[in-house]
Parts: sequence; C-alpha cells; structure tokens
Amino acid sequence: METLRQLVSRVLSVGPETLSDASSPDTIPSWDSFNALMLVSELEANFSVTFSLDEVTTVKCFGDIKTALRRHQVREGLE
Repeated sequence: METLRQLVSRVLSVGPETLSDASSPDTIPSWDSFNALMLVSELEANFSVTFSLDEVTTVKCFGDIKTALRRHQVREGLE
C-alpha cells in the first residue's frame, strides 16, 4: 500500500516534499479535473474505501483528503 503522500505525488506528478495540507488545485497546476478523478480512483483502490459524491466535491486540498480518509477509518499511510 502506498502512503497518501506517495500516491498524490505520483498521480499529480509532483515531488512528495512539495505537498502540505494546504496543497490544492490553486497551488498545483497538474491538479486539474482529470487528475482529480484519477486521484479519487487511486485513493479508493489503495485505501479500500468508497467516497460519496458529496465527499468528492467537498475535498479542496491535501488536508481535506486526510480528513475524508479518517472518516472512513483509515489510519495507516496518512503521513
């Protein structure tokens, strides 16, 4: 299982060291609508969760992804 930082880094083609809780589509040019969908798919597969449409549309930054995963009882791989 990839860590969250590794997964997001891979999908968005950015260095893992550049990610912070505030990282968002406003700060990462590759975080476009297509990569957002890819990110959701990869997160669901990697962490064995299923996000609701509401969860998908309310995530605005890297920190929000952590929060959403915690709501699904994911504890490992978030840091």
